[in-house]
Amino acid sequence: MDTSAVVAAFRGVSHRIGSHPVLRNISLEVSAGQTVCIIGESGCGKTVSLKLLVGLMTPTAGEALLFGSPLASLGVNELRAVRRRIGFLFQGSALFDSLSVAENIAYPMRVAGKITGDDLPKEVIARLEEVGLNAAAMTKFPSELSGGMQKRVALARALSTNPELMCYDEPTTGLDPVMTEVINELIVQTRQRRPLTSIVVTHELRTIRRVADRVVMLSPLTRLGPDDPQVIFDGTPDALFDSSDPRVRRFLA
Repeated sequence: MDTSAVVAAFRGVSHRIGSHPVLRNISLEVSAGQTVCIIGESGCGKTVSLKLLVGLMTPTAGEALLFGSPLASLGVNELRAVRRRIGFLFQGSALFDSLSVAENIAYPMRVAGKITGDDLPKEVIARLEEVGLNAAAMTKFPSELSGGMQKRVALARALSTNPELMCYDEPTTGLDPVMTEVINELIVQTRQRRPLTSIVVTHELRTIRRVADRVVMLSPLTRLGPDDPQVIFDGTPDALFDSSDPRVRRFLA
């Protein structure tokens, strides 16, 4: 594989939380333009993997790379610059409760210093429209929004700095089936509109079918022998749903 096209990578990554091992010797690469879903049972390390990939956590062993750079080798300013190339949709949306919708979306743009003054409200409206909302939502606060609207606003905020890598941590958790389909469609539309690489942590089969072009499945270490690989599937969604591996079949069932 051409390493210049690799956006994010693990090289022999292991991680412990306290004395509890979560990941063991994982190596993988995410190529530019891919939409990769990371799946598996609770406790298999899906969200930990995502946070390690973007430098929110540090591996116990091995190295994580972003845009070709080992994260452990980056200084504070270099790491900050790399993170500006990433958008992150957190599982609970993580909107600032004390800020309005407009202020939430504008916050990353203000910090980055890319857009200021009269252009800022126009950009906020553009980001809202991109996720299917309008200017009427700008003055509302997160507590006034439904779960689905909060997800949309959080996505608008994540996209506000035009990221190259978009990360989604359980984007449809807690949503009804209709809103789940809305969020799935927004993920697809976002990829179509922008030259994005996407990593999606999910347990939702509808999300896998709709958004993924590659699926990586992890197993909890408690279910594995000492020499068993933790990545038990890596391939297309069609291959996942046709898999005869009993561990994959159990998850799908």
